[in-house]
Parts: sequence; C-alpha cells; structure tokens
Amino acid sequence: MLSSLHFYGYNIPLANVKFSPLKSKIRASSLFVGNKSHIYLAMEQERKMEVQERSIDISLKDLSKQLEEFAKVRNWEKFHSPRNLLLAMVGEVGELSEIFQWRGEVDKGLPNWKESDKEHLGEELSDVLLYLIRLADICGIDLGDAATKKIVKNSIKYPEPNVF
Repeated sequence: MLSSLHFYGYNIPLANVKFSPLKSKIRASSLFVGNKSHIYLAMEQERKMEVQERSIDISLKDLSKQLEEFAKVRNWEKFHSPRNLLLAMVGEVGELSEIFQWRGEVDKGLPNWKESDKEHLGEELSDVLLYLIRLADICGIDLGDAATKKIVKNSIKYPEPNVF
C-alpha cells in the first residue's frame, strides 16, 4: 500500500486520505487528509517548509527533465509534437490574457489583487512556461542558451545610451 502520493513535486502522506470522486473523476481537489484539510493545504504547508530548507531556484534543465518524465509516465510523448505543443501554449496564453482582459493597466506587484487572483495568474504563467520549455526541448533547442544569446544580441542592437 502506498504511504505517500507524489503530486507535482510534492510528497503528500496518505495517512487517513479518502478519495472522493466528483462526477466520476478523481481530482486533486477531491482529496482530503484526515477528513479535515484539503490536499492543497497540505501541499502549501510542505512547500513553505521546502522553501525554508532550500533555494527556490530551479534550472530550465531541471524543469525539462521533470516534464519529460511526466509525459513519459503518462505515455503522452506521442502527442508532444512541436505543432501540438505550440497550439497548447497559445491556448494557455489566451487563458493568461483573460486574466488581464478587463482590468486596464495594473500596478507592478499587483498590490490591489486578491491572493486567489495572483495564484491563478501564477498557474497560467506556469502553464505557458512549461509548454515553452517542453516545446524547446522537443525541438532540440537549449532555451537557456538561446535566451542568453538573445540578450547579448539585444544589448548590441540596443546599446546603453550615453549619459552625460
């Protein structure tokens, strides 16, 4: 019997976990730990502890490896063509755009946003990033190297202004 659940990089203890399917699908939101806490709360507590224990920096290569393993375990590799990944990413950019659609200009740091809105934004930004990393990987592009080279090209194309 499993003692913990590995869920998007989190190890969730399965002691007293009850699975309650909603509409005949088991969803992460239907998991309850000890009949009290939502799995998200358990994940959030574990994330906070991990942040204190380690740096939150993660490399593009690490994310690429995690995405590759995620797809491999689910036998999704056959669907991860450059075209399909690009279209999926464009769909996620659309979802990201919807968040800002009727807000007008927003201040840096989003000071007037609810935490739930910021969390939703982070999820959609992550979706775009993860599809971008997977697309680059499938195309054989080292995204970190390409981005670094692009920054150098831009610094040559747009040099610092001379300030006197």
